[in-house]
This record gives sequence, C-alpha cells and structure tokens, in this order.
Amino acid sequence: MIDDLYSAKVLALAANLPRLGRLADADGSSEKVSKLCGSRVIVDVRLDGDRVADFAQEVKACALGQASASVLGRHAVGATAHELEIALSQFRAMLKAGGPAPDGRFSDLSMLAPVKDYPARHTSTLLAFEAVCEAVRRALEAKGGTRTSPAGAA
Repeated sequence: MIDDLYSAKVLALAANLPRLGRLADADGSSEKVSKLCGSRVIVDVRLDGDRVADFAQEVKACALGQASASVLGRHAVGATAHELEIALSQFRAMLKAGGPAPDGRFSDLSMLAPVKDYPARHTSTLLAFEAVCEAVRRALEAKGGTRTSPAGAA
C-alpha cells in the first residue's frame, strides 16, 4: 500500500519541480502552510485577464506535496482562474470523497489518488493548488476583476 503512495511516478515528479522561485512583478501571491506537518508553499502569479501568464513557486513539502506542485508547475501557465478552481475542487473531491481525478490539463494528479487512504497527507498534497487559487483570486481582486468560485476558500 505504501508503494502505491510513493510510486516511481510520484517520486519522479517530486524530484523535478518546475518554475521554482519567486516573481518580482507578481499580480498575486499566496502562502499556505500545513499545521500538521509544516509543509509550506508560496505561489506567485502574473495574469493576462483571468489567465495565468507567469507562475513561480517555493515548495518546502513532503514528496506528495512536491509531486502535486510539480503537476501544477508544469500546467499552470495558460490556465484560467476557472480551470484552476475546478482542478482544486476535483482534486479535493478525489482525496476526501474518492471522486474521480481532475481532468484536462491537471489529469496527472490521478497518480495521487492513493493519498485518499491517508487523511493526514491530504493537506500537504493540496497546498500548491490552494495557494495558486488564492493567488489568482487576490490578483483578480487587485485588478478589480470578477471573483472566481470560492472552491479553495477555507
């Protein structure tokens, strides 16, 4: 069972985090921390309308949180606020309710489905997606844009 959780694919994603660092000219930023394990993710976004034009992240998390952030880093640029909110909602439902994996550009999150059996790992696994949704919401609000669905609001 633990081999399913830390599969070779998950470990490969965790070892290859794209878009590391910070954006000096971010439109929105968010920091999320897991109180349970101390994992921490900071996300910066620059938007073009409601679409992510640039993205950067600092990730200090377990392999599961890193794998999730890796998927996000590979596909965030070009995603709309709505796509990100839907991905977070689907990802959360997959982990917490055994729902289907996110579809579309974030379908690689399906490899994290075994995490559903480990509730203590849910928070760190969701951090990057919660952070990017909050960063995008903040950027839209700062630009006077419309607010997206509060799927990631806590």
